[in-house]
Amino acid sequence: MKDTDDITRKKFRDPFYTLDGSQRASVPFERMKTLWFNTGTLCNIECANCYIKSSPTNDDLIYLTQDDVAHYLAEMDSLHIRAEEIGFTGGEPFMNPEMISITEQCLVAGYPVLVLTNAMRPMMRPSVKTGLLKLNETYPGQLTLRISLDHFDRDIHDRERGKGSYDLTLDGMRWLSTHKFQMHVAGRADFAENEASAREGYAALFAQEGFCVDAFDPKQTVVFPEMDEARDVPEITTACWDILQTSPNALMCSHSRMVVKRKGREKASVVACTLLPYEAEFELGPTLDEARKSVSLNHPHCAKFCVLGKGSCSA
Repeated sequence: MKDTDDITRKKFRDPFYTLDGSQRASVPFERMKTLWFNTGTLCNIECANCYIKSSPTNDDLIYLTQDDVAHYLAEMDSLHIRAEEIGFTGGEPFMNPEMISITEQCLVAGYPVLVLTNAMRPMMRPSVKTGLLKLNETYPGQLTLRISLDHFDRDIHDRERGKGSYDLTLDGMRWLSTHKFQMHVAGRADFAENEASAREGYAALFAQEGFCVDAFDPKQTVVFPEMDEARDVPEITTACWDILQTSPNALMCSHSRMVVKRKGREKASVVACTLLPYEAEFELGPTLDEARKSVSLNHPHCAKFCVLGKGSCSA
């Protein structure tokens, strides 16, 4: 076991070569499908297996402001880039006090907006609900909320997110459904027997609740692969594209970037993807222009989530 652990720790270190000396795969940037903004790592709950370690006390990524977001929207204009959508993740985005105004400025600019939320108390504050209702009425069809519902079963969901979280999330989803928001759902693969049974379980729940969400549409109901860094996964070489019958442009780092703002820094910066906000080697610079570069797949998440799991955070 110790030898295996030692090998696992040595993997993914070199950006150009794998442990056995093979050429590591990389992904060139092709287009801006989704520009993500991490609104801050503070969250109202602390999940057992949160890949970004969000919690009520983790402010390693501080709140983005309206000015921060406006800066990158303006840069896209100057570069003649137009993202297909703007995505917001956290933490819990609705803990950011400027979240409604930030969302509005993206909608005003004509972008479809995707917000990842647990639909719990931060979203259900009266001021947030009022703001969301106004946005949904003013910009019909442009705003989508993707709800983190790890499993359709209450007990399994609550084991990850804490007792009572399932009921609070369902309350939030009912409110969104009543007010005809466009709603998607994100679940977790490790909590299901298999993807087919997961989708059947979600379909039964959505039918019971009257939610307008298609459990069998992978865009509307996303079942994410897991991202456990402790598990041994193979490194991805250039030969893997043919072996796995996939290509670099299928990965989200070919068409997505994420803006983060680190505690202690005055300005935001751009990282390769939503999954790796802390790793220095995946920070690409302060501008979107600098961030349009190739990304080496030298992290376990690259292998397990993106290449082998075929996961993507974008809609």
